[in-house]
Amino acid sequence: MVLEALITPFKAEARPSRLFFLGFVYATVAVFLSLWIFRSYSSLIMVFLATMAALPLVYSTMKMEEEKDLESVEEMWLLKEHAKALSVFMYLFVGMTLAMAFWYVALPSDTVSVLFQSQSSTINSINANAIAGNVYKLDFFGKIFFNNVKVLIFCILFSFIYGAGSIFILTWNASVIGAAIGNFVRGNIASYSYLVGFDKAAKYLYVVSFGLFKYSIHGIPEILAYFTAGLAGGIISIAVIRHDFGTAKFEQILLDSADLLLASFAILFVAAILEVYVTPIIF
Repeated sequence: MVLEALITPFKAEARPSRLFFLGFVYATVAVFLSLWIFRSYSSLIMVFLATMAALPLVYSTMKMEEEKDLESVEEMWLLKEHAKALSVFMYLFVGMTLAMAFWYVALPSDTVSVLFQSQSSTINSINANAIAGNVYKLDFFGKIFFNNVKVLIFCILFSFIYGAGSIFILTWNASVIGAAIGNFVRGNIASYSYLVGFDKAAKYLYVVSFGLFKYSIHGIPEILAYFTAGLAGGIISIAVIRHDFGTAKFEQILLDSADLLLASFAILFVAAILEVYVTPIIF
């Protein structure tokens, strides 16, 4: 009850940057509680705990967005209002991701191997597919895009069935991306451990910045697409729960959700292009 009461949806949309620090706190608390109580299963338990902390805020925000759909306003105004909610979710996600990356780098290696066991397995699988896909870019693009579409559909279904259920999938993605960034930073920092003074600090800053940039090029639009789809599913779910189903207002809600879904697929397509054709060129 303490974590969920730290901020309201109205305050969150007014100053979404606060959610970065809140996401960092949610993930940090989840990391240490999972290690303390469920150490052997901490790689999954920390995702559940972070999700539990974020769920009330995410659900309340989706509920507020559904109420906006009931007003007789233009679609462009609604999309601008939904953009505020999406910025809240993105700041929350980035905060969680950087918290995961920070603790991946800061904690001892034996603790990290337990804490990010499931995430590391996922990363190894993704890297193996990426290496195999370098020969046939178009085939690899298809695999990446349709795999991301599958995740997007899960976000819609989880949000529709559980209201704000997509936050679990997105928290899991935050832990995977955080582990990937942390692994990159940790591995490269080790190669500069012999340096001292300003040179060492400069190299460390370079590695951290490089790691963040590497995964943010395609990661940010990809997660934005998932949040957009999750918001659409959540709005419909809340409308059904509130018995708006079958009314004239429900048609407005469906139209708004359809626009969000189309936007999510377009963003996801762009993210796949960036991941397959742009990121490999830069890195």
